[in-house]
Amino acid sequence: MLRRIQVKQSQLVKISLLFAVLVSLPKTIYIYKMLHSGDMDFSMVWVKDFFIKLIFFFLFSWLIVQLNSNWGYLFSRNKKAIRIVLLFVLNIAILVTAPALLDFIYPLITGNPISNEEKGFLFVVLTTLVILLLFISRILRLQMVQQSSLIENERLKQQNLQTELTALKNQIDPHFLFNSLNSLNCLLRDNDEAAQFVKKLSFMYRYILQSGDRDLVSLKEELKFLESYSYLIKTRYRDRIDIDIKVDSKYHEKEIPPLALQLLVENAVKHNEISETNPLTVNIYTKDGYVFVENILQPRTVMADGTGNGLINLDKRYHLIAKQSITINKDNNKFSVKLPLKQGQ
Repeated sequence: MLRRIQVKQSQLVKISLLFAVLVSLPKTIYIYKMLHSGDMDFSMVWVKDFFIKLIFFFLFSWLIVQLNSNWGYLFSRNKKAIRIVLLFVLNIAILVTAPALLDFIYPLITGNPISNEEKGFLFVVLTTLVILLLFISRILRLQMVQQSSLIENERLKQQNLQTELTALKNQIDPHFLFNSLNSLNCLLRDNDEAAQFVKKLSFMYRYILQSGDRDLVSLKEELKFLESYSYLIKTRYRDRIDIDIKVDSKYHEKEIPPLALQLLVENAVKHNEISETNPLTVNIYTKDGYVFVENILQPRTVMADGTGNGLINLDKRYHLIAKQSITINKDNNKFSVKLPLKQGQ
């Protein structure tokens, strides 16, 4: 894990350039004063000296932060103590080698050697740089590890949410399918009606399978599925149930979770009495960017089998998919569920 985490080169370059400029700042001020006073020696020695050391400090700083931020963790397979010793040795090697390299190159470019006094000062500056850059490198490394951990945690969080969403989508109560099959047994005497029933049932199964890997479907698709489901329900209850759909066509391309409307109609069927004396009417309509599913409350005397989690699961699906919630109201002996409609892609 540690080996894969790398500090961006852009960060290393910026930090190295900053330290190079800061170290070279006294020389820059000195050159500026000479130019301002007119005492500048235009033999280009000062200019060469300035740029050579600026480049040298930049490369030195970059090498130290690169080693301690990235390269050093190529040894992460080794024990931590071994890695620390290797990094210490390499940092000392760079600290010793760099001044010697500058001492060799400097006279080749400027024509003048570096004085012993300046060599001593240079070594002190480089030692200070190494100490500061070690702290900077450690901070950069910790930031990258923390950022990587946050990204990984967010990825796992999204993965868990998707897994939970898939689980919720798979928790569709199949009892209406069993009821439909029972109704089919009663219709076998009438081939035409049975064929229509089987056709609607087949369409429903196909829709359920096709929408299984989709988080949202258009309201138009959902209404077409609901039409088949309504046919099956009316085949069972005949005139004892009415599903009245009044949906404005301007909302047809809006999106909702698949099987959301079917779940609400099924919920109304499951929890309300449906008889000759108490027929059930389920109203489905759109208003102000929402779709409503309503029915008059007429509770069953005998409660139907079920987990009671249908509406809870639907609300969770909305939250996971669209960061929205459904609204449930029980006013004036009326049960109403309001579903948000999401703008289609």
